[in-house]
Amino acid sequence: MRIYALLVYLFLYVPIGIIVLFSFNSGKAASQLQGFSVQWYGKALSNTFVVEAFQTSLTVAFISALLATLFGTMAALALQSLTGKLRTLFDALIYIAVMVPGIVIGIATLIALVTLFEWLNPLLKAIWPMAEAAPQLSLGIGSLIAAHGLFSMALVIIIVRARMAGMDRSLIEASADLGATPFGTFRQVTLPQLFPGILAGFLLAFTFSFDDFIIAFFVSGSQTTLPIYVFSSIRRGVTPEINAIGSMVLAISLILLITAQSILRRSAPKS
Repeated sequence: MRIYALLVYLFLYVPIGIIVLFSFNSGKAASQLQGFSVQWYGKALSNTFVVEAFQTSLTVAFISALLATLFGTMAALALQSLTGKLRTLFDALIYIAVMVPGIVIGIATLIALVTLFEWLNPLLKAIWPMAEAAPQLSLGIGSLIAAHGLFSMALVIIIVRARMAGMDRSLIEASADLGATPFGTFRQVTLPQLFPGILAGFLLAFTFSFDDFIIAFFVSGSQTTLPIYVFSSIRRGVTPEINAIGSMVLAISLILLITAQSILRRSAPKS
């Protein structure tokens, strides 16, 4: 079993290690190591298209993670009061949202948004004071934020509810017995206990949105995120610059994931 596990880890991580190694290549060939240099990191960071795509990914990831965290936390608190078959139904819907392949979510979101825009645009034109200046809804940064926010909200709900399961209920009961209002109890007792799970959910939602390609490919419209830029570039061939971009994205993702995991571990109740 140990040998099998070792082979699995090698299969997963050796290709990633090769990308990182060749990102320091001093030559122009992506698959021939001709020396070590950080020149490709400098070229990637000075590339206007890379910087714009990075800014788009950063904006979408931050706003969608913020919305997913806000609404996901509220949903987790609301679901805690449900019991019986209704709770089972909502639990199933949440886990299905995580399990459904990204390509299915991307296609479904694209069809839903296009259908919605076809219905709303004529309505906006009809009610707008100046029909010629009426706004036209279309795919873009808004659809990216909506798609990523809705999907990653399921992740936040799962994480926050797991944190709620380990909460010390006696503190909430004591707060109520001492005359605190429901909002006061939530602000001073419940929220501080939930905060590590909320923060971890935000970081994971941010990571998902920042790294996502499949859903973004369908709903981005004219916007270009960093994963979409990388995909478009490798169709013309892999260069050390692409390896450098991939390595930087990997570093950002690992930092966020390790931070989220550390927060969850430190906040876990000790037996």
